[in-house]
Amino acid sequence: MIRKNNQYTAIARRWFYLVCLLMALGACASAPVQEMSDARQAIRAAKEAGANSQSQTNLQKAEQLLKQAQQALEHGEYKMARNRARAARDEALEAQKNTN
Repeated sequence: MIRKNNQYTAIARRWFYLVCLLMALGACASAPVQEMSDARQAIRAAKEAGANSQSQTNLQKAEQLLKQAQQALEHGEYKMARNRARAARDEALEAQKNTN
C-alpha cells in the first residue's frame, strides 16, 4: 500500500512540474501586449507634458524603440519586442521627467 502511494505521489509530482514548465513557457512566448500599451501611453503622456520641445532626444529615442518593438513583434520576436517596449517606456518617462 505504501509503495502505491509513493508511486502516485511521484506521478503527481511529475505532472505538476510539467504543468509549471508549460505555464512558464507560455508566459515567455506570449506577445507583449501590456508592454506595448505601456510604452505608447508613456510616449503620449510625455508629449502632453511638453516633452516635444524640452526633452526631444529622450522622446525621439522612445519613439524609435517603440518602432523597433513593433517590428520585432511583427516578426514574432516577442522577447526582443518586450525588451524594446520596456526601454521605450523608460525613455518616455525620462522625457516626461525632464519637462518638469
